[in-house]
Amino acid sequence: MNIFDLIINDKEQVTLNDMFLDETNTQKFVQLIKEHIYIEELSQYGLPVNNKILLHGSSGCGKTMTAKAIAQALGKNILILNLSNVVCSRIGETSQNIKQVFDKAGREKAVLFLDEFDQIGKARGNDDKDVGEMRRLVNTLIQLIDYYPEQALLLCATNHPKIIDTALLRRFQLRINFEMPLPEILDKYYDKLLSRFPKELHNIERKYNISFAEAKDHTFTAVKSLLIKELEEKQKCAEV
Repeated sequence: MNIFDLIINDKEQVTLNDMFLDETNTQKFVQLIKEHIYIEELSQYGLPVNNKILLHGSSGCGKTMTAKAIAQALGKNILILNLSNVVCSRIGETSQNIKQVFDKAGREKAVLFLDEFDQIGKARGNDDKDVGEMRRLVNTLIQLIDYYPEQALLLCATNHPKIIDTALLRRFQLRINFEMPLPEILDKYYDKLLSRFPKELHNIERKYNISFAEAKDHTFTAVKSLLIKELEEKQKCAEV
């Protein structure tokens, strides 16, 4: 399969300033970025940099955006694995597809982002149908991760870390949890989302205990409702 069919073309520019992470996670990512900025200096002291990171936790809480922000901060290309094209009915072909993407990321010293990592890193023996094939796929992943160059970054995201093979989990130097945003963080996110609209459209009900993705959908739906109502009232006035 063509390498370009295996990668999602996503050119969205995101910075860490666009993120609404808690202070602990922000510090971890700032440290990670600084390690790669000073990678040559650290290597002189025999200090390895962290370049294999597992992002886990609730869906819609910023894992993909974080990967983009890290790539942007380091001026690196980001390769996002197109899981739907990578996974084939023949596991051997799936392994070859994944190897192509790893090789490209390594050559380019890029950020490789694997979303829904549990789909290809499931624990060996958990899949009754193709246990042997799944073992071979996980073994391939272990080898690819072990030999992934230090100048490149691998970020894997999952909502289900407990079903990932333990040998794969051991390969990640950092495991960072993404929890549902606190109300005060969501308020800042709502403020940013609404800032692009006229003030009369800011008066929406704010929902909490939801993800950033859910808050965004809710905000845009509420704003559209207010805007449509306003347009309809203007239309009625014009008809009178």
